[in-house]
Amino acid sequence: MKSMQEAEIEKLRQRLLHLKSELEGLEEMSREATRPVELDQASVGRLSRMDAMQIQQMARETARRRQRQRVSIEGALRRIASGDYGWCYVCGEEIDARRLAIDPTTTRCMACMGKA
Repeated sequence: MKSMQEAEIEKLRQRLLHLKSELEGLEEMSREATRPVELDQASVGRLSRMDAMQIQQMARETARRRQRQRVSIEGALRRIASGDYGWCYVCGEEIDARRLAIDPTTTRCMACMGKA
């Protein structure tokens, strides 16, 4: 298998930058949902305090997932910058370009993914 062309890597880099930008925008919008729940029932409206707390917990978990995804994206961008992008960190073999097209943050080839 031939290694990925610079144009393919640049296309994936642009996609990663776009994904990172989208995540940062979503994080900014969701900060409101993770604020402490008000004790004043009048400010909560028809939702009970328990419902508000559940919504807050769901928003926090979503924020944690976004943070993990952002870390993966930043790692992929660092690998692109260092020239290590597209190579399995377990076995050192090249990761199939089709796999990277599906998930540009992946760090393992299919063979090593099956071993995990």
